[in-house]
Amino acid sequence: MRAAPAVVLFDLDDTLFAHRGAVADGIRGHLASLGGAFSDADPVEALALWDELEERHYHAYLAGRLDFSGQRQARARDFAAAHGVSLSAPAAAHWFDEYFEHYRASWRLHEDALPCFDALGVAFPGVRIGLITNGESAPQGRKLSATGLDARVEHVIASGTVGFAKPDARIFQHACTVFGAAPEATVYVGDRLRTDAIGAAAAGLTGVWLDRTAASVLDAVPAAASVLDAAEATRLGVIRITGLAQLPAALSAPSLA
Repeated sequence: MRAAPAVVLFDLDDTLFAHRGAVADGIRGHLASLGGAFSDADPVEALALWDELEERHYHAYLAGRLDFSGQRQARARDFAAAHGVSLSAPAAAHWFDEYFEHYRASWRLHEDALPCFDALGVAFPGVRIGLITNGESAPQGRKLSATGLDARVEHVIASGTVGFAKPDARIFQHACTVFGAAPEATVYVGDRLRTDAIGAAAAGLTGVWLDRTAASVLDAVPAAASVLDAAEATRLGVIRITGLAQLPAALSAPSLA
């Protein structure tokens, strides 16, 4: 049997928090409110473009090439340009702020999030729960308070505060230090194979990949790299689950390492 975990850490967006669903609702609602040049936008194509721009510019922010406000403006500017609209920096910031209100109106947790916390407490009495998120602490904190997660997690480690982002081993090691737990007694669960599960496992934690096949956005890598990721995940003993209800049993299963 695996040793009972002392700490289980989670990613936030698309692991506990239904980010992709809120994004879809948000961009569709925003376009409907704008009208004009955006009124004829194909909803499927518009969402695909918005998702692609989020991946591109948010990762530029994580890499330090854009600041947090800059990546938001870049997303709005490029989306508008694709629809024939030119936005100045202030206009792009305003455009994004209006989108964000539609996005925020759809904030919600995945249905299996809180039941998973409860089940972990039953399976592993005394287990401690925390978060590691790639983002700024203030906006991510608003998601926690709006959904009630702030009352259920002990510590939140945000990359914008500590200065390094997943999959950098330092953020996982920092989280273990905050909890006073050894990496081998700590689990990390996230929806991105490399950024979350492989990153955590490489840092000495138990990495769990939450493969919500229809909901997760995987790392934007070529197919050949995906094969390498799968091989590395196997080597590091990454656990794959398709829903959080499977987590307690997966952590209780005999280790194959």
